[in-house]
Amino acid sequence: MRDNATNTESVLDELSKAASGDASDSHEPGGTDRTTDDVERELESLLEHVAETLPVEDVTLDERLVKENLDELLLVLIAMHEGTHGDELLTTIERAFETRLSPGTVYPRLHDLEEADVLSMHAKVRTKEYSIDDPEYVQDRLEETMIQHLAFGMLLYALHHRL
Repeated sequence: MRDNATNTESVLDELSKAASGDASDSHEPGGTDRTTDDVERELESLLEHVAETLPVEDVTLDERLVKENLDELLLVLIAMHEGTHGDELLTTIERAFETRLSPGTVYPRLHDLEEADVLSMHAKVRTKEYSIDDPEYVQDRLEETMIQHLAFGMLLYALHHRL
């Protein structure tokens, strides 16, 4: 990474452009439902852009990181799908992040988010479909998590240059 030393601001600017550019093309609520393939393609595109923007050779979002941020990831995926069931979430996580989570890891988190009135659950014939019940909470939660991760990353970046 030292050979490719990049200004942190330029990396954040590039990632912000990618996020806002994709947001303007995103699906508007109230239209037809997005398929799992649509969501996975969008995630893949964003992950590729992140990997291309960061000044490292390989960006890996490992299982530990996915599990530590599972609530936020589930909220984002449910919002992207505009309603989805647990199996679809498990499949999307496995394909996009190459992380296989057990139903025993994901479903308790979904139930906790439902009990906190963040999600609503609609019983279908063979599945339960989850949708966002409190979009403002989701936005606040994601912003808080992003700020915490960015602050920690910036601290590590500053300390890295002292080595």
